[in-house]
Amino acid sequence: MTHIVVLGAGIGGMSVAYELRSALGADPAITVIGEGELFSFTPSNPWVGVGWREPGDIQIPVREHLAKKKIAFEAVGAERVDPGANRVLLRDGRALGYDHLVIATGPRLAFDEVPGLGPDDGFTQSVCTTPHASAAWDAYQRFLADPGPVVVGAAPGASCFGPAYEFAMILDRDLRKRRLRDRVPMTYVTPEPYIGHMGLGGVGDSKGLMESEFRQRHISWITNAKIAAVRDGEMAVVEMDGDGQPKKDHVLPFRYSMVLPAFTGVDAVRGIEGLCNPRGFVQIDRHQRNAAWPNVFSLGVCVAIPPVEATPVPTGAPKTGFMIESMVGAIVENIRADIEGRPATAEATWNAICLADMGDTGVAFVALPQMPPRNVTWAKAGKWVHLAKVAFEKYFLMKMKSGNTEPVYEKYVLRLLGVARTR
Repeated sequence: MTHIVVLGAGIGGMSVAYELRSALGADPAITVIGEGELFSFTPSNPWVGVGWREPGDIQIPVREHLAKKKIAFEAVGAERVDPGANRVLLRDGRALGYDHLVIATGPRLAFDEVPGLGPDDGFTQSVCTTPHASAAWDAYQRFLADPGPVVVGAAPGASCFGPAYEFAMILDRDLRKRRLRDRVPMTYVTPEPYIGHMGLGGVGDSKGLMESEFRQRHISWITNAKIAAVRDGEMAVVEMDGDGQPKKDHVLPFRYSMVLPAFTGVDAVRGIEGLCNPRGFVQIDRHQRNAAWPNVFSLGVCVAIPPVEATPVPTGAPKTGFMIESMVGAIVENIRADIEGRPATAEATWNAICLADMGDTGVAFVALPQMPPRNVTWAKAGKWVHLAKVAFEKYFLMKMKSGNTEPVYEKYVLRLLGVARTR
């Protein structure tokens, strides 16, 4: 019997496992390898960070829901992928063989690339994982008792800027509700060349829109910013010019800070020649498969995608949402073709759609395709975006519990946004 292993139990890994079972029926054995027993809906982590959600509100037990679809689950995590031997070495010493491997691990969080960054060995908070967001909420409660300056932003090389923008806006909203905003100067620090760049070279008039939103909320910003080091209560930032040369040094005091790190590939795949690029991201062709090992596919944040454009301080391209859904569909079709002895022909669209919450309103960004020139590019703000994200959270968690394989973005989000689907 064919054995398909899915490495990763996040949004991409769970989705592709359910889609594979639906498309291929009961014959192939499918095993998902995760890190622990819980699935977390990562887009809701900024809400956890300010206490608007409990971790249990956005998490579900993986094993029991996968079992309903006869999908096996290993929670011990992967030590190393061995593509030459068609196996994954687990952290408990076992080896799991496969006929097809789908790598959907998400990223390694590279806090170590900036001294003092991160919640574990540093002085800044994170909303990249639900445990991090829960720790950010604990730190925020201490901050509320003695408020002061706040710094929010992203480190050099970051690629997913949406949560940083969301967290800044959500903090602003929460502090206003608590009547504390007047005691909290807020600065947004980013490697982007301008506010609203998003790692996408801008989307519609995202620059003007996001600058306006920041001005209304009295959030100052530093762009082309390279965070050099973080100390207890103090962040050293070098502002670069358009040629990537140092322009101005900033020392920003803070009582509370949340900074998104750059990403790399996870340790289980980093350094495998032919599989990954130097940063550890999985190299794939237009059919989501690796050239060196054609029975290995990958999707989501862990894949290698070049930046949309060169920037004075390095930025990466986001790989979330609709793009992941499209990658899932292509992988399922191509694995089915491979099993049936047909050539792989399905390709993902790699479109970008983002619903960024701002507490009581929000901004929707649409870039179809992600790489310019584009067929569709716009950004729009309104309370409806906040409501849409709340509805999306509830629907997606229901989808993960039920194993429903309806394409969320294609069927619902594009319709809500009034955008025609394009390839």
